[in-house]
Amino acid sequence: MSTVSAPGRSKKLGWNLVGLFVFVVAGFPVYWMLNTAFKPAKDAIDPDPSLLPTGMTLSNFGRALDIADFWGPVWRSLVVSVTVVVIGIVIGLLAALAISRFAFRGRKIVIVGILAVQMVPLVAMIIPVFLLLNDLNQYDRLSGLIITYLTFVLPFTVWTLRGFIVNIPKELEEAAMVDGCTRTGAFVRVVFPLLAPGMVATSVYAFIQAWNEYLYALMLLSQKNQTATVWLGNFTTKHGTEYAPMMAGATLMAVPIVALFLLVQRKMAAGLTAGAVKG
Repeated sequence: MSTVSAPGRSKKLGWNLVGLFVFVVAGFPVYWMLNTAFKPAKDAIDPDPSLLPTGMTLSNFGRALDIADFWGPVWRSLVVSVTVVVIGIVIGLLAALAISRFAFRGRKIVIVGILAVQMVPLVAMIIPVFLLLNDLNQYDRLSGLIITYLTFVLPFTVWTLRGFIVNIPKELEEAAMVDGCTRTGAFVRVVFPLLAPGMVATSVYAFIQAWNEYLYALMLLSQKNQTATVWLGNFTTKHGTEYAPMMAGATLMAVPIVALFLLVQRKMAAGLTAGAVKG
């Protein structure tokens, strides 16, 4: 029977402590959001707050649903996010397939261009995007916001899906074509099932990007067309910020993301190691 040496146990304990520290740092903001959402409003502005819940109330959620309009912004955010994901995955998959499977002039330039676009700060493009959408009569329209989101979701989608496709051996497609499949049939029957977990992982990330984006939604949409992230700004007025209802609203906004993760968590885990193994 093998035994673990003392240095080995110490190293394992050290890594476990590091993992626990990272978990606490990453999870504390979520815990504090939930803690504030359920505590009485007066406790949320206490100058000496308690780390543990001191009281439980649902009144903050009622306030969050009553202020301005809630379901309208949520519905608009859902429409924008789903549309961005669908269009981004379709176009991104075709582009990634072309880049990874076909050799053409300018291929390396396209790859470098995709990386370069991701390096540009989003805040640097606000004025050009605003002027362009205004000229196209897309200002204060959800379609204009969708087009804008695609500019930074598509590069990531193409680059990520390319990585998944490259990990799938070409020999699998060639074998299917030898058995009588067309190139399209080989992709649908062989490559697509292996690529599905990677597509799910990429879709979830694209959805989160579109759902959580705030700056462009604030600048490109009026109050009547605001999305859920901009809606949260209604809790900050000239009289101050209603922290407890704001955290309740943020909790409600997090529900679709959590539900999405619960639905696709297995595909997400498989997507991290997606690919084919040569026998």
